[in-house]
Amino acid sequence: MSWQLTPSLVGDLARGAAVLGTGGGGDPYIGALLARQALAAHGPVTVVGLDELPDDALVLTVAMMGAPTVMVEKLPSLDEVVAPVHALGASLGRPVTHIACAEAGGVNSTIPIAAAAALGLPLLDADGMGRAFPELQMVLPTLYGVTASPLAFADEKGNTAVLSTIDNTWTERIARVACVEMGCSVMLAGFAMSGATAREALVPASLSACLSIGRGIVDAREAKTDPVAAVVDALGGREVFEGKVVDVERGTTAGFARGNARIEGPGDTLTLSFQNEHLIARTTAGILVTTPDLIIVVDAESAEPITTEGLRYGQRVRVIAAPSDERWHAPEALAMVGPGYFGYDLPSHRFDGTIENSETAA
Repeated sequence: MSWQLTPSLVGDLARGAAVLGTGGGGDPYIGALLARQALAAHGPVTVVGLDELPDDALVLTVAMMGAPTVMVEKLPSLDEVVAPVHALGASLGRPVTHIACAEAGGVNSTIPIAAAAALGLPLLDADGMGRAFPELQMVLPTLYGVTASPLAFADEKGNTAVLSTIDNTWTERIARVACVEMGCSVMLAGFAMSGATAREALVPASLSACLSIGRGIVDAREAKTDPVAAVVDALGGREVFEGKVVDVERGTTAGFARGNARIEGPGDTLTLSFQNEHLIARTTAGILVTTPDLIIVVDAESAEPITTEGLRYGQRVRVIAAPSDERWHAPEALAMVGPGYFGYDLPSHRFDGTIENSETAA
């Protein structure tokens, strides 16, 4: 069922997207500002479910590539957001009919709202991950043979380019170099696919999930109940740690925000390793959870999600582990987004503590 996305819904949606963003995806506040600006100027966006999508639709994903730490200071404009869509539509020689989110995380769940509003196009209630990942090829459509290229990208200076590559990994490598040269953040449009392919390859109802999670946090606060427990229940996950942030080591390298954070709790210390998104959560006793399942850090009292660039000494936080889309646990998916891909010599640890063998994963 389709629904209208208005400015009043953006705050809850952005909050929920920041939860699913697992620390990455960019600052939700910035994304919400951009979405509200576009909706105020161009009117509400119609959000449609995958079951309403015609087979012959032309769907494009719209996203930001770069380090979230940079985007805080390098705010995008609506012109920058729509430029790659115009460029890619011209390259494909067909009118774009629908916009989709590449990931359900932070700013990359709200930038497509701005693009859809400015272009007067419907937005899919779906995304390519069900969470956020740091690299462009790390979307479920890659597993379905959807190519990222031709990929269009644009920066705030007016530079626009359309890239054609041999596979999605090469698209990531070349686009990442261009992104660094263009100031460590650019807007993208790519992964052109038909409606029939989108129904198969995307994660359904992810924007509705973001909205529900964000509303649930606010409702729990107003009801004087535990909003962190509301998040855990909404995600079907578990709370794995509570404590105080005592150290954050973070730097922007090769277009990513990379680092580690230490959180001291009663009788133990949790270390989080991240590359834009949280990848590994471990205590002195061992690994608690790893990518591709979700590792989410929220304020201990309000459950406000905290991004990796927002982690600060002294924050009181709680850490949640939650399941990812089951397709991320297939062997070919773990090869793309599991701990081994990021250089960690360990198997995937599920949110519930199960250790996964990549060769037998479902």
